[in-house]
Amino acid sequence: MPLHWTVDSKQRLVVTIAEGAVTRREVENYIHAMNGAGTLSYRKYFDCSRGDTAMTPEDMLAIGVQIRARHATTAALGPLAIVVPPAKSELVSRVLGILATADRPMRVFSESGPARRWIDSLPK
Repeated sequence: MPLHWTVDSKQRLVVTIAEGAVTRREVENYIHAMNGAGTLSYRKYFDCSRGDTAMTPEDMLAIGVQIRARHATTAALGPLAIVVPPAKSELVSRVLGILATADRPMRVFSESGPARRWIDSLPK
């Protein structure tokens, strides 16, 4: 599976790494798992630097709708650091736009090191 995640409840941190071709179903499974794990208020580090996808714009929009619905269920969203190499930023721009509308600290990085340092510097 190209999406690998770890939920650390003690650190209140979700670390997600995309490797290889990520499908819409895998992202939907991830969203479902995070909903079930109660991680909305956790800090999140999402590294897409080694991931890719063949999802259509419609797939991306459908994922964005699911993310928006998830955000509507809580007032306390945790910070998000997302790593997207410049060559892939247009591919995920719709989803990034939807993520950016949430009331929470969020930064997009082109490299994993600064992203990890930033998310680790925030309160649990």
